[in-house]
Amino acid sequence: MPNNKSTQFQKDVWEAIDKIPFGETRTYKELASSIGHPKAYRAVANACGKNPNPVSTPCHRVISSDGTIGGYSGKGGIKKKKALLKKEGILFD
Repeated sequence: MPNNKSTQFQKDVWEAIDKIPFGETRTYKELASSIGHPKAYRAVANACGKNPNPVSTPCHRVISSDGTIGGYSGKGGIKKKKALLKKEGILFD
């Protein structure tokens, strides 16, 4: 649940993340476009990093445009992100 200090932009990003189906990923850039801010992919990445519920709002499904895994601010970091994606059938080296 977003806190009172969350911006509308962050809430928009988190709502877009909630719409990513199980077993699929989106890039930061795709998310930025989906919320009407196509050049704000770095801000989308920052919003992912501030996600207060990183598993239930599945920011682990958001990856970099070059196909690499990107970051993960949830407990366990990148290792946890890889494990969550693996459970969904998405593998990263």
